[in-house]
Amino acid sequence: MANKKEEKGSQQPVEITGETCAFCNHKTLTLRESEMEVPFFGLVHIFSMDCSNCGYYKADIESDEQKEPSKYVLEITCEDDMKIRVVKSSNATLKFGLLGSVDPGEASNGYITNVEGLLNRFKKQVEHLRDLAEDKEDQKKAKNMVKKLTRVMWGQDKLKLTIEDPSGNSAIISDKATKEKLKKKK
Repeated sequence: MANKKEEKGSQQPVEITGETCAFCNHKTLTLRESEMEVPFFGLVHIFSMDCSNCGYYKADIESDEQKEPSKYVLEITCEDDMKIRVVKSSNATLKFGLLGSVDPGEASNGYITNVEGLLNRFKKQVEHLRDLAEDKEDQKKAKNMVKKLTRVMWGQDKLKLTIEDPSGNSAIISDKATKEKLKKKK
């Protein structure tokens, strides 16, 4: 039997434990839902599930109000830009200038972070690929990408960050960011 720590409908987070995990089939899955007011974006609902047995984790974020598909672009130019708040849903595509992109998929999560958090996540992915690469040229490219990301985080280099979200549940919350309606892909 699931253990409800809070009743749904209250402003408190809801946590349900003891659910069956779809991946390992153990009753070790915990479901969580909470609300958060994000300044200049609005009320969001944060959903997550994690399994203490197999380590499965999935999270997403949805705006309380329906938003239109959107594209945000931010030119990262200084160390202060690392503090800019970012809301990213699991439907969003992240583009890091010419360095690369992160497309949505089954393993994609939604979260609230800042520019530094996004860059660190991307940097860890690049480091992982570098460590797995057998080709010296691929290792060198990944090493140079890590250096570039580090210089951007230290305010020594610039980078264009783009978030495209067909669900409208993502945003870069800054006057420096430009927002436009996301054009549908043909």
